[in-house]
Amino acid sequence: MAPEELTTMGAAGVGAAQSKSQRAYRFIKGRIANQDFTPGYRLVLGSIAKELDMSVVPVREAIRQLEAEGLVTFERNVGAHVSMVDDASYRFSMQTLSFLEGTATALAARRLSADDLRRARQVNDLMVETLDHFDPRSFTALNHEFHAILFAPCANPRLLELVNAEWARLGNLRDSTFSFVPGRAAESVREHAEIVTLIEQGAPLGEIEMTARRHRSATLDAYLTHEHPDEALGLPNF
Repeated sequence: MAPEELTTMGAAGVGAAQSKSQRAYRFIKGRIANQDFTPGYRLVLGSIAKELDMSVVPVREAIRQLEAEGLVTFERNVGAHVSMVDDASYRFSMQTLSFLEGTATALAARRLSADDLRRARQVNDLMVETLDHFDPRSFTALNHEFHAILFAPCANPRLLELVNAEWARLGNLRDSTFSFVPGRAAESVREHAEIVTLIEQGAPLGEIEMTARRHRSATLDAYLTHEHPDEALGLPNF
């Protein structure tokens, strides 16, 4: 075979590899844009390669390109996951929600019935049961249900409107914080039980508010420690 023929075949092989890499890149980026792959979603290279009918090599190259663009985060011994869509907005919403929801929970405390508190404990028990086979999305849905039970009776409609707006905003920013910090889930359910106990015991409203606020900010702190270990806690001095 002539040298020029070998050169041509080599160039064709490189071109085919680049083409597959770009196809994988467009596929993953499109799924992220359509929110099929939501923030925190773990990108399994083998599964993507199988779906695209290619080896993992071009998929890995696509992941590297997306990582350079900030759309994907790669951790050694963990793998790749979709990055937070808007990191700063997430922080601001979590900081805001820690104050708003803490206050709403305290104002609702004396209006919660025994049935309300029983339902809250039942939801938290379901969350505990999911820890062995953890699904961040399901856990987050139950987490929202738990907190909604506790703050729903708040008599201040404007405050409730703001709390619900921040929950909705968070839903648009990420699929689940627990996708980034799954270890936070076990701590979270223990803190839930503490909040319910304080309400059942008729603790001072200031203590309930502070406990609920710290619970929310602890989740942000866990995220910041994971994603930005060089930064301070989730509630910096304003």
